[in-house]
Amino acid sequence: MIEKVYILGGGESGVGAAVLAKVNKLNVCVFDRIAIKPAFKAVLKHYDIAFKEEQNINELVDADVIIKSPGISNDQKIVRQLIENNIPVLSEVEFATRFTDSFIIAITGTNGKTTTTKLIGHILKKAGKKVAIAGNIGNSFAYELATNPQPYYVIEVSSFQLDNIENFKPDIAIITDITADHLDRYDYRLENYIQAKMKIAQNQNKSEYLIYNYDNQIIKNELLKNNTKAQAIPFSIECKFNEGVYLSNNQINISIKNNKYNMSTTDFKVKGKHNQKNAMAASAVAELLKIRKETIRESLESFDGVEHRMEEVLKIQNVLYINDSKGTNINSTFYALDSMTQPTVWIAGGVDKGNDYSELLPLVNEKVKAIICIGLDNKAILDTFGNCIDPIIEVDSMAEAVKQAYLLSVPKDVVLLSPACSSFDKFENYEDRGRQFKQAIRSL
Repeated sequence: MIEKVYILGGGESGVGAAVLAKVNKLNVCVFDRIAIKPAFKAVLKHYDIAFKEEQNINELVDADVIIKSPGISNDQKIVRQLIENNIPVLSEVEFATRFTDSFIIAITGTNGKTTTTKLIGHILKKAGKKVAIAGNIGNSFAYELATNPQPYYVIEVSSFQLDNIENFKPDIAIITDITADHLDRYDYRLENYIQAKMKIAQNQNKSEYLIYNYDNQIIKNELLKNNTKAQAIPFSIECKFNEGVYLSNNQINISIKNNKYNMSTTDFKVKGKHNQKNAMAASAVAELLKIRKETIRESLESFDGVEHRMEEVLKIQNVLYINDSKGTNINSTFYALDSMTQPTVWIAGGVDKGNDYSELLPLVNEKVKAIICIGLDNKAILDTFGNCIDPIIEVDSMAEAVKQAYLLSVPKDVVLLSPACSSFDKFENYEDRGRQFKQAIRSL
């Protein structure tokens, strides 16, 4: 029986888990090795939750269970010591799911998960469902459960959040895609990262559903090996199905449980192949929930997209500035560059996660006229593109990056921020990076 819950990490996820534990009358304390941010500290004080800005193994081993924030790796010494002392270490989503019988739709993937999460939430709200959107975006799943209980939850889950699950099993799971990312967290082994992502379906049974990207060879290979018990529903822009969702002649075709219909993608506000895939995954969920076809169509046509994901900011002197700060890996930036139809000044760089930039060479050669590097260590970018792009410029700030982009661009060009890297070398997170980009543009 769980009575004493200790939380490692005083951020969004950890504080959410602490609030959920508190409202369920458990003995809870939050531990962080650094100062907890004032906003999160205020929440802890509001709920009268104890916290310590230190982590001492001698105190932590007294817990019945440890809830670990996703940013803390299992390789960290304190986590290894807890496991050695036979203290269960769980993720926040694993802990949270034990306090609800609500219908859970969970989305993971290297790219597309945020847009798909928000799009599904948008459709469900349009259909009149009482739904909360949480997880890796907005409030944590645990915090939403504690403060905003709803019959439906649409949650984005990262590989970090799936690392420490035991029984977590969504009613509908979605895997948007899997490509190399976060390899620095997974011993630079792609297989480790793949296994973390696939955990989203490991506990599902035959009454539940797994919606997956059939065009992603990694996912197909894993499903062949793992033989999930869930009812698998594929979506594709390359293949047609008797059972699934596919694209043909700019029409999304849905065929699920003997229900068939199609809708045009022409009037969708968000463009690009990747967004067509997101729409197909969301449509499959909507069909499983028996949402009216007209509502699905209207929702897809009214959805505005996600901030920091291919967000058109301003057009200045006929140069379009696009904020794709959420493009934190090679695959995401590939889609961004692939959608460019005009000469592009590309702003890139940040914390390299083991990127192979050579995958972008054909697109860079075809579409990019200049590269502006904003990371602390740009060697990999310079080595990969130095012989094919001139100029390549290194700058120290976002304001300087935008200024240089302004000088290098001419009418009908595009300035694209799509870093292909994490943001933590110079920014608080990708949102901070995107906001600074937009502010710099407006200050031109």
